[in-house]
Amino acid sequence: MRRHAFPLLLGLVFLAGCGAGPAGRAVVQGAGPDELVKLRAGPGLGYSIILGLPDGTTVDRRDCVTELGQLWCRVSLSAAPRFTGYVSADYLSAP
Repeated sequence: MRRHAFPLLLGLVFLAGCGAGPAGRAVVQGAGPDELVKLRAGPGLGYSIILGLPDGTTVDRRDCVTELGQLWCRVSLSAAPRFTGYVSADYLSAP
């Protein structure tokens, strides 16, 4: 029986893209000094904005999904876990 490495590779790419770090913690980065990263109600630009997150905000990453070719991660604020939503993975980095 021949095993295929594709499912394993796909899983590793997903984890790398989602930046699975210790306890799923991540930091908002890349918005710039005068901008905010939008925490949205769903995974995509068509969802309402819950609030803006400045660079340096610590979040707890839950899971990530791809929507229209863009990776979005469901997060909650580390300092206020009741605030949850989706952020583009482009703006998340390991702490």
